[in-house]
Amino acid sequence: MIRLLQAANAATEAVDQAAQAVENVASQMSLWELFNKGGFLMWVLLLLGGVTIFIFVERFVAIQRAQRLSPHFMERIRDYILEGKMKEAVGLCRKEGTPIARMIDKGIERLGRPMSDVQSAIENVANLEVSKLENGLPTLATIAGGAPMIGFLGTVVGMVKTFMDMSAAGGTVDMALLSGGMYVAMVTTVGGLIVGIPAYFGYNYLVARIEKLVFRMEANSIAFMDILNQPAQK
Repeated sequence: MIRLLQAANAATEAVDQAAQAVENVASQMSLWELFNKGGFLMWVLLLLGGVTIFIFVERFVAIQRAQRLSPHFMERIRDYILEGKMKEAVGLCRKEGTPIARMIDKGIERLGRPMSDVQSAIENVANLEVSKLENGLPTLATIAGGAPMIGFLGTVVGMVKTFMDMSAAGGTVDMALLSGGMYVAMVTTVGGLIVGIPAYFGYNYLVARIEKLVFRMEANSIAFMDILNQPAQK
């Protein structure tokens, strides 16, 4: 039992010494050299990082475009509907080309039917538009949770490699021999966090922007239904 404890203590000290040696050498390496030291998992993380940047930029631009709406859009729609100019109202909606405009366009097409049918048509279009805006967000959320796990996998692989090298060395601890596994363990952990943290914050930011747009869509749908009810109130 004592021998096992002594062997475990010796292994722990060897790992600590190897980690210190890795840190000293890492400070003299370039980023590309450190990247290569991380092994094949770093290429997986690099791919996930590229996918994260692409999804975030593409969704950010799409949401930004979806939020654009003329300041007096609903006032003009109201004037056209009250004056009976349905073609002009439809043309204005199609000129805007935003989710809110397409939602109102569908409502105008359903005029003459029961109000419940008009409202259902508007809600269906709104749900489709929100679904389009959320395209790619599940992938971003998966990367946010998966990238740190891949980094942790690299940590485990690196530690296993370190202990295998120690076992193969027959008790003689060579810092250069152990550094390979330590590089994999430390670099992949950092890489996983570098990819996962921005993906996490990016996902939540995009979700918040979509929720804000959903509130605007709901407000405009209510305003549209109020417009349809105005003639009946006179």
